[in-house]
Amino acid sequence: MKVLLYTEGEKLFYKSGLGKAIKHQIKALSSANIEYTTNVYDEYDIIHINFYGPNSYRLAKLAKKKGKKVVYHAHSTEEDFKNGFIFCKQISPAFKKWLIKCYNLGDVIITPTPYSKRILEGYGIKKKIYAISNGIELDTFKKDNEAGIRFRKKYNYTKEDKVIIGIGLYIERKGIVDFVELARRMPEYKFIWFGSSPLSAATKSVRKAVNTKLNNLKFAGYVEQETIKEAMNGCDLYLFPTFEETEGIPIIEASACKKTSLVRDIPIFEDWLEDGKNCYKAKNVDEFEQKIKKIMNNELPTLGECAYEVAKKRAIEEVGRNLKEVYENLLKE
Repeated sequence: MKVLLYTEGEKLFYKSGLGKAIKHQIKALSSANIEYTTNVYDEYDIIHINFYGPNSYRLAKLAKKKGKKVVYHAHSTEEDFKNGFIFCKQISPAFKKWLIKCYNLGDVIITPTPYSKRILEGYGIKKKIYAISNGIELDTFKKDNEAGIRFRKKYNYTKEDKVIIGIGLYIERKGIVDFVELARRMPEYKFIWFGSSPLSAATKSVRKAVNTKLNNLKFAGYVEQETIKEAMNGCDLYLFPTFEETEGIPIIEASACKKTSLVRDIPIFEDWLEDGKNCYKAKNVDEFEQKIKKIMNNELPTLGECAYEVAKKRAIEEVGRNLKEVYENLLKE
């Protein structure tokens, strides 16, 4: 069994969650001893497609003509597309139709969570859909006090500073506007946002948020994985005010580092994150503010150990085993 992993325009997504998901996918296949290639000219039995571009569509159709099996990985939905960059909301209905056309080329579909599986089923897609996490590298993301010290030193935070981190592109959906508003409301805490994307493509409210000047707010831009690991270990709280995800890799990374997290109370997290057990949840800015103050004042317990169980279930090795089972069943059919 040999798998062709294909991600159209991979270099464009290097800095995004999709880019990280692809790296995890490669490591998952290696962990399960699955032979794979990224060269479209190689021989293969199964093509595993990770994007919805025109080249991906053509390659999937060609593979089917050759009698190859097609796995389409649904990393995107209309729901997580429409509140992204400017004009996304206007073109999202057409985007949904294109997604359905692409995903229907798969003999099977893989998507990261039961929530995104339900969304795709709601589109009327009749293909078999598997919910398999994008995974986490537990040998990389783990509790590391020294890494936390490096983070504080790198960004000039003292031991006494209460530091809150956020991660994501400069898009509406990630909740960056609320993140900045919370920094404005709570000058006693330090806020730092990792990740970036062209502001020219951002909505007006996002551009205004990113250009906000506050003494307790930093925009660190894109950083490598090691810095994210350091930040996860060095912060007091990981704040994830996202409005929509198909999974959300950073919350798994925070869990792997045994960090207390605060997320928006939205459907994506219903199946696997429990308020007060492995994370805290809030519905709006006012609730976020209330929960943050309680967490920082030790009025709520830390949840690191229980959070770690979330990460363990999504280890790269488990993802590899799940993918192998999907591939083998597909070839048997």
